[in-house]
Amino acid sequence: MGVSIGELAVRFGGELNGDPLARVERVATLAEADANCVAFVANPRYRAQLAATRAGLVVLDAASAADCPVPALVSPNPHATFARIATVLHPEPFGPPGVHPSAVVASSAQIDPSAHVGPASVIGDGAVVGARAYIGPQCLLEAGVRVGHDVRLVARVTLCRGVILGERSVLQPGAVIGGDGFGFASEAGRWLKVPQIGGVRIGADVEIGANTTVDRGAIEDTVIEEGVKLDNLIQIGHNVHIGAHSALAACVGVSGSTRIGRGCMIGGQTGIGGHLTIADGVVITGRTMVSHSITRPGVYSGGIPYEEAHTWRRLVGRFKRLESLAVRLKALERRAAGGEDLEEDEDDE
Repeated sequence: MGVSIGELAVRFGGELNGDPLARVERVATLAEADANCVAFVANPRYRAQLAATRAGLVVLDAASAADCPVPALVSPNPHATFARIATVLHPEPFGPPGVHPSAVVASSAQIDPSAHVGPASVIGDGAVVGARAYIGPQCLLEAGVRVGHDVRLVARVTLCRGVILGERSVLQPGAVIGGDGFGFASEAGRWLKVPQIGGVRIGADVEIGANTTVDRGAIEDTVIEEGVKLDNLIQIGHNVHIGAHSALAACVGVSGSTRIGRGCMIGGQTGIGGHLTIADGVVITGRTMVSHSITRPGVYSGGIPYEEAHTWRRLVGRFKRLESLAVRLKALERRAAGGEDLEEDEDDE
């Protein structure tokens, strides 16, 4: 049956150009969409496809509206409006309320009657699962875990003891929350494990990607504030604190006890050292190595983009010679200032 485009305009705002009774059923790209589809334009690179689209509705900004040959919903933020429409047209599947016969649930656990617990899942002592939560197949909730309402654990998610997960959060397959942090003390050339007795507190509306890990705190808790988005294959160390609405792309590693501010964006494969502070509103581009605190908002980068191999080798060779060049330059400056002998100054260095 779908949804009328007039209803979508009323629900999500914007100026509708087209028949409000026309109906759409799914989303698609501009190039692939037919009359039953919703598409959008947010990136100017795709405006060239707009003239030929056959979509039933295109979500776009006012600057693109005149070039749209089909019904259009004009929005100041087309991507966000499209995301809300896509949620309506493609709702997440939800299992029936209740506990699957193959699940193992401790007698002291509290499962809301409206929640779904899937096949082969295990719910530990004293765990609490809120209203309309979806616990997918093969999930493990250890003792004392608290899962808020409307949480979705897609599959094979592990929540270790004492984890608190805020409402409407989504955890993708393989995520592990609350495993031991990397805590060891050195003694006589050997490593002595330091018990990790903290927990993990995760706020509302957080999304955590597939196979991402968040370590429990050593003494105090690891904290992920509301609205944070973590991509796949991210490692968050013990006692890290991530501020609200920050987003970290795939393969980021954050070492223990680092504090990341609110509204930060961190590119893929970035490595952040331990015991650092990242200010609110910081953007770090991909593959950057962060070894000291960032105290002011702004865009920060590290690493060298790829070059042709022969150019790269030449750049590396020059980089390795920088120290000797710096020594020679300092000696020349001293010679110019005081008449010292260049070779003597080089020897002094």
